[in-house]
Amino acid sequence: MRGIAFFSGGKDGLYAVYLAEKSGIEVPYLLVLKTSIGLSPHWENFEALKTLAEAMGKTLLTFDMVDGGDSLARFIASLEVDYIIAGDVFLEDHFKWVEWLAEKAGAKSLEPLWGRDTLELAKEMLNTDFEYAIIAVNRKKLGKEWLGYKFSSPEDLELFLNKNPDIDPLGEAGEFHSVTLSSPLFRECFKFEKLSIEKSEKYWWLRFKVVEDDWKAQ
Repeated sequence: MRGIAFFSGGKDGLYAVYLAEKSGIEVPYLLVLKTSIGLSPHWENFEALKTLAEAMGKTLLTFDMVDGGDSLARFIASLEVDYIIAGDVFLEDHFKWVEWLAEKAGAKSLEPLWGRDTLELAKEMLNTDFEYAIIAVNRKKLGKEWLGYKFSSPEDLELFLNKNPDIDPLGEAGEFHSVTLSSPLFRECFKFEKLSIEKSEKYWWLRFKVVEDDWKAQ
């Protein structure tokens, strides 16, 4: 069985890939969507996404959503995959869209994080050797001083939540976005270098690059 996974470099989507592969599904393709509804801090750092995909030995594909969902379904169908994998937890509109897309593409949707408790899920990721850092914050909910904050352990998560008790542990309500720097999926571990802090209508966000963490490689 083979699947294609939505990919932004963030923790949720990659943890969904990790769980899918643990269940025996091969995931040769990662798909980055170019949004048509505003700026994406993930898309703006596409070079970093290429580096992460290479570290997993996976094929990175892109699709411009200006072409519409039907065209996306035909594109996915051409790949002859069995599953479309996504990392939704409780965003029902997106969950239903993935189901619709999978049906149109002749595949099944696979959402291994769906309905999970976000605090327990965040701890589980960190205990499975996922490390991630914040690359964008919703300007109405978090200050830009949290850009670059790294989650390497449950203690990092606890500190963050103590300082921000109203923020979902995974940022599932759009409070923050992340990039994954270490995981069992990667051949290397990474650190990221801040290039600049940018401001959009919705976010404070980082331009950054990811580089191999030589210290961890030793």
